[in-house]
Amino acid sequence: MSKFDKIRPYYDAEVNDAIRASINHPMMKALVDFAYPNTEESVWKEQLLRTHSIRDFQINFAYHAIKKILEKSSDGLTTSGFEKLEPNTSYFFISNHRDIILDTSLLNVCLHEHGLVMTASAIGDNLVKKDFLLMLSKLNRNFLVQRNLSPRELLESSKLLSEYMYRLVSKENRSVWIAQREGRTKDGNDATHSGVLKMIAMASDENNNNMDFFKKIKIVPVSISYEYDPTDALKIPQLMAEANDEIYTKEKNEDFITLLSGIIGQKKRIHIHVGDVLDAELDAISEETTNSNKQMLALTQVIDDSILQSYKIWPTNFIAYDILNQTTTYSDCYTEKEKQLFERRLELRINADDIKMKESFLAMYANPVLNKLKYQ
Repeated sequence: MSKFDKIRPYYDAEVNDAIRASINHPMMKALVDFAYPNTEESVWKEQLLRTHSIRDFQINFAYHAIKKILEKSSDGLTTSGFEKLEPNTSYFFISNHRDIILDTSLLNVCLHEHGLVMTASAIGDNLVKKDFLLMLSKLNRNFLVQRNLSPRELLESSKLLSEYMYRLVSKENRSVWIAQREGRTKDGNDATHSGVLKMIAMASDENNNNMDFFKKIKIVPVSISYEYDPTDALKIPQLMAEANDEIYTKEKNEDFITLLSGIIGQKKRIHIHVGDVLDAELDAISEETTNSNKQMLALTQVIDDSILQSYKIWPTNFIAYDILNQTTTYSDCYTEKEKQLFERRLELRINADDIKMKESFLAMYANPVLNKLKYQ
């Protein structure tokens, strides 16, 4: 038994048994039929049964499934910055987080196509309560972030998670992905939470400067931008509850519905940018202060600056800004047809007569414009 067994993905030696145990699950058939619509069941089952490693599963099945999702529910994926990364090198990717599954899946598609090390990726255990989803996440090299713990349990879980991620990067030459905050961004304001960085640094030797530790794991900020958020309407109830100072309680199966909507919902164009490996920035923080809390706050700002500066602003963002502020400031950044399509989307997905709801929906798309303005 390994102390990481509660959170780790499958070892390669466990992959085939997991596949055999779930090959007749109706969701497996649905997934493969989606990725390989013209392939006989006996053919894909035979190929799956010959799969004996996570890499085989990712390259032969998951990669093609994500490409099919892009083909059916987007107008394409563009990238920038990947040429700066070195092959056979592990990195610690910290990104904004908009979609439960696609953020990491799309990043791994890009890493694979650029001949780079793919990631082991964090996922909340609340999202994989169903046995089949847990199996699928472990096949895709997800490791679990345990949720809903007591303070003491949370501390122990955080230490374990930190140690596991450090082991992946430093001992196994495996890149790691983690979101800049717990949970997805709902309002369009991407911001790094210092608590995430403090958790990552728990694996550091306490005698060392945390900034030296962050240099060692090679932090790379990542910006992920969707022209349409496929789960925009699903985020509104929580935003409305927060606006009214109410406690938001999720509906049964809400996470699963959101997960599915992110996969099949229309995204239009998508862009992923990987920033520079943080290095000189960490030296500057060390020189500026030795106070650990101040260092962490400074690092959150460095990561935010990288993510927000590189965030791709789409016509939908400019349209939402102009509608929300009743201006034509950015009218040269979109066409009348694009505006009509966006307004139609808004009317179909929410009650546009509810002023607060409409403002929340528009702000979700408009806030990235405001964030970008800070860097111009």
